[in-house]
Amino acid sequence: MTQWEVVARISLALGFVSAGIIAIDIAFGRRQMMAVMNLVWPITALYSGPLGLAAYFFVGRAMPMMAHDGPMHHQMPAKPFWQRVLISTTHCGAGCTVGDVISEMLLFGGSFRLEDSALLTRYVSDYVLAYVFGVGFQLAAILPMGRLSFSEALAQSIKADTLSLTAFEVGMFAFMGFAMHSIFTAPLSADEPLFWFVMQLAMIAGFATSYPANWWLVRKGIKEGM
Repeated sequence: MTQWEVVARISLALGFVSAGIIAIDIAFGRRQMMAVMNLVWPITALYSGPLGLAAYFFVGRAMPMMAHDGPMHHQMPAKPFWQRVLISTTHCGAGCTVGDVISEMLLFGGSFRLEDSALLTRYVSDYVLAYVFGVGFQLAAILPMGRLSFSEALAQSIKADTLSLTAFEVGMFAFMGFAMHSIFTAPLSADEPLFWFVMQLAMIAGFATSYPANWWLVRKGIKEGM
């Protein structure tokens, strides 16, 4: 086992442990005001590990649910702008991550190729599914508010998330291309821990490129900060 493979296994283990800690914390009374965020934070930790865990506890953790003469509800203090943007970026990134992972699993089990290029096929497939799930996650945040019809909420989701999820995928693709051509010259397969380690790093890169896009979208009022 090479040093990179050891690092990959440790990183993946940290991701699963971090996601598990968050999931348990949410299940035992720290449920998010927006239901979709109960999925977003564990998914974020899967690729970012301790970084995502720290972000959850310092920025994203919900207040305990308390009863006040009626149904259980949260009491949440207002968050600074940069924190609302960060949470919006985790929301966008989680949808992209789900799409990317499903895409990679489908590609691993199939033989379809675009222009006989595995990398181009990966980029197209990942982007399409990341877009579908990214918009879906945004829709899951907007619809429960009850202010828009399904078609209006879908249109708003596309408007709010197209730029941010595209920025996420651009950062992810850039890192993947660099890593697979400059660091790991041998082809990586989805049945290897090293492949998913590269995906973890690529998703962190995607988060970094998506954050400025979300900042601009929230600042312009195109997207609401979470």
